[in-house]
Amino acid sequence: MPRLVREGFKGPIYCASATQDLCKILLLDSASIQEEEAKHARHHGYSKHTNPEPLYTILDAEQAIAQLHSVGWDKQWHLPGGLEASFLRAGHILGAAMIHLSYNGITTTFSGDLGRPKDPMLPTPEPLRDSDYLILESTYGDRLHDNVDPKTELDSLITRAKENASVILIPSFAVGRSQSILYQLWSLKNSGRLHDIPIFVDSPMASDVTQLYLKHPNDHLLGSEHCREIFSIAHYVQSTDESKALSARRVPMILLSASGIITGGRILHHLKMFGGNPKNAIALAGYQAEGTRGAQLVAGADALKIFGEMVPIKAKVVTLPNESAHADANEIMDWLRPAPKPKKVFITHGEPNASMTLRDRIRQDLGWNTEAPTMDSSAELEFG
Repeated sequence: MPRLVREGFKGPIYCASATQDLCKILLLDSASIQEEEAKHARHHGYSKHTNPEPLYTILDAEQAIAQLHSVGWDKQWHLPGGLEASFLRAGHILGAAMIHLSYNGITTTFSGDLGRPKDPMLPTPEPLRDSDYLILESTYGDRLHDNVDPKTELDSLITRAKENASVILIPSFAVGRSQSILYQLWSLKNSGRLHDIPIFVDSPMASDVTQLYLKHPNDHLLGSEHCREIFSIAHYVQSTDESKALSARRVPMILLSASGIITGGRILHHLKMFGGNPKNAIALAGYQAEGTRGAQLVAGADALKIFGEMVPIKAKVVTLPNESAHADANEIMDWLRPAPKPKKVFITHGEPNASMTLRDRIRQDLGWNTEAPTMDSSAELEFG
């Protein structure tokens, strides 16, 4: 979005409910991280570019934010040229939305990231409306989520950390995943399993996003008082000096830090400090995209390239089960079945095998015309 604005796009940019506040936090924080990393790369000379620049700057982010315009749930609004649109709850993260479009009597739905039913914190995705065309995500299109309670793995790691006086490092997305893990830790605390191990959230973005749950109680299933109780179990780190001080701690602690797939942010500094100790643990929460450091750890990597150097990883690496915010293959199919048959379904947002597996399953189980587009392919939609 900031790059689009930089290249001359003039808004408004429509978003749903809490998303406007969320975008302000995400864009400013991510721009700050990019500026900081570009500066770090220039200073230490590990970039392949002579003068590395951020993808977008804080100024770019501020200009994009100025064009945001919030629209309430299920409210239809009109766009130039006769296009009508409305946002529906997707249940993926706070404020996540599907968009339903209508033009000249033809309707199209973009699922966006589709959430899961029975999430303890977020509403179930709204039913798919009658749509001529559906653009559908497929992150978990070829697999099912584990039925194992993530608290079981967290409980085991906490016991280990207590015995070894060690660190549990949890790379975690600032939006959704951090709050979900805090919910699981709060549940353990309530059952007396957390002991006295302190919890730190070292991500200014995650700290700010957590406050949005209090500001937007109608966008989740938790009451305001429940939110305060859950999120008060952690210490929220803001300054760089506070973050650096965590590296000097030599007592058991649980440390959540962004990003969840270890592509950037403060988690890189903590991995460099704690990843080489076999007493410590790294708990990966949710899907680790191909080509990321998180995916390398899942594949068994014993070293990661961080700030231009190879850092040994000897800590215990585990994956927290059932901590994805994406619907799995069965949950996607359950969401599709009650809906009227569309003219065509386009499968997007997944690794090739996931997209093609979901495409084939929809064809076979529902008999719907379904395609998994490839890079640079195009399709013509039939409008009345």
